[in-house]
Formats: sequence, structure tokens, C-alpha cells
Amino acid sequence: LLRRNRQKKLFAPVFELKSKKISLAGQYVDSLNFSLTNAQNRVLAEIDSDLVSNEPMCRLLQGDVGSGKTVVAIITLLRAVESGWQGAFMAPTEVLAEQHYRHLCKSLPQLHVTVEILTGSTTGSRRREIKNNLANGSLKILVGTHALLEDPVTFSNLGLVVVDEQHRFGVRQRNLLLEKGLQPNLLTMTATPIPRTLTLSLHGDLEVSQLDELPPGRT
Repeated sequence: LLRRNRQKKLFAPVFELKSKKISLAGQYVDSLNFSLTNAQNRVLAEIDSDLVSNEPMCRLLQGDVGSGKTVVAIITLLRAVESGWQGAFMAPTEVLAEQHYRHLCKSLPQLHVTVEILTGSTTGSRRREIKNNLANGSLKILVGTHALLEDPVTFSNLGLVVVDEQHRFGVRQRNLLLEKGLQPNLLTMTATPIPRTLTLSLHGDLEVSQLDELPPGRT
């Protein structure tokens, strides 16, 4: 609660939500070969209400594997980009980071949104190029592992941090990434069910959204 009260006094990047017809998020949703579930639309509405506030968003998204958390994360990242901010998407392993990066690469180039991946195995010359593009603002979304926490990784205007499988990162690690921006909005995700008592104890500084519905055909 102390952490939450401290956060509410900070000023966060305020996002300008564009209408669905002209927004990057709307174009991305239209490109999908499926419709969003009611749960996804409900969670996105909760996220949107956070993004238009000058208080930093601190939201935990819970949902089973296959419930569509990644799509919600991508839409939120696109909200950041269309509002003039950069986004960071951190995952605990290279395999998962690569999976998210490939997912983003299928859709974002068509929307003219630049995306790169930074992990421990990124080569020196490639690493320098990514860092330069990140610092000058031409790179809009960076996916990565703990490599994103390294000091030389500098964002031009970081507005949103998405952390997948957040229970595998410490609070201090999460804060290292948050400190690379003004006070960026934070969306953390987990497929691990957390009992309400533990949620209040461990994540009392986070609002909680639930994806309690699976897309048709998924069991």
C-alpha cells in the first residue's frame, strides 16, 4: 500500500487514445483472423482507463495459457507507440522473448512500427545498432530478456513496460526497467493462478485484471 501511494504521486506518460479507424491498435485488431473475446475487451477497457490518467498504470494481468494475454499486450504496446512513446517487452527466457518477437514481426512491419530483440546472445555490432536506434527514438518496441536491465540500454522516451511471467522477476529487477523512463506505465502478466490473499500480500501495489474466458475451441 505504501508503494501504491508513492506511485500515485508520480506523473506518468499520458496516452492519447485514437479512434479505432485510425489507430495502430485498431488496425492490428482488424488484421487478426479472429475476434477478441469479451474478457479481452473488458481488460483492454480497464487498461485504457489507466493509460489516459497521469497516474502510472500498475496492472497485473492474469489468465490461463491460451487466453490471449499476448494480444492484449501488443494492443497496449501499440497504444504507446501511437501516442509517441516507446515500449519495452521483457520475458524471463530467450526462448519466450524470441517467441514474442516473432509474433510482433508478423504484424508490426505492416503498421510501420519498428521492433527489435535484445538478449544475451545478441552480437556486439547488432547490439550497438539496436542501442543507438533506441536512444535516438527510431526504434519503437524492444523485446528482450534481462539484457534490457543493463545500464547502457537507454530509451529515448519509454512510456510502457510489459513484463511476461512477472513472478520470475524480482521487484528490484522490474524497477530497474521502470527507472529507464519518466515513470512508465506497467503491465505485468502471468498464467500462474495467484490466490487473492497472496495477490494482496505480494502485489498490493498492482491493480488486477483477469482473462477468465478462453477463445472458442480452446479447452
